[in-house]
Amino acid sequence: MNKIELIIGNKNYSSWSLRPWLVAKMANLELADLNFVETIMPLFEENHRANFDAALPTGKVPLLRHNDMEIWESLAICEYINEIMQDAGLWPNDIAARAYARSVSTEMAAGFTGLRNQFPMNCRGKFAKITPNDDAIRDITRIENIWRDCRQKFGHDGNYLFGKFSIADAMFAPVVSRFKTYDLATCDSSKQYMKIILSLPAMKDWYNAALQEKWVITEDEI
Repeated sequence: MNKIELIIGNKNYSSWSLRPWLVAKMANLELADLNFVETIMPLFEENHRANFDAALPTGKVPLLRHNDMEIWESLAICEYINEIMQDAGLWPNDIAARAYARSVSTEMAAGFTGLRNQFPMNCRGKFAKITPNDDAIRDITRIENIWRDCRQKFGHDGNYLFGKFSIADAMFAPVVSRFKTYDLATCDSSKQYMKIILSLPAMKDWYNAALQEKWVITEDEI
């Protein structure tokens, strides 16, 4: 059977899981001629590390299994979904826009540790008036500049960073969640882009599932 399994962490907390999950949903994998299932492995439960090490090649989520293949790392999984669902158009068609989209997606995957460290993803939470430190401020400023530049240069044909929804939007979706949770967006264009991402039916489904989860991770565990 042509089976695809996406193994993810808790939806309330797992930012890296959200990225390929959102791409899979936007590519309509569940409607393709594939047996697509998701499996949740909760973070920070008893024996969490041993269970993850035993089940996953890197000891981390997300992981995509397709028949006998295993693909790990969020961006690599997104790229693989694009390969098997090319009609979904998950990268821009224009070569310049596509290169730019890959650049900002890779920057997102590799950086912004200031924002990540001070403001972990928590879909259920609402923590306004936490003052960002210098590293987080630098990251927030850079992210808002990326969003503005992408929209101005390549986003004229739609509401997303490159017009049509792309992997780049999925890579920044957890940032949108963080900005919402901690009330971090500073400019109107950023807030408008956040509304677009948060209004996606798939994002609403993710949030609804996160709200129903009973797992709680303390700040010391994150």
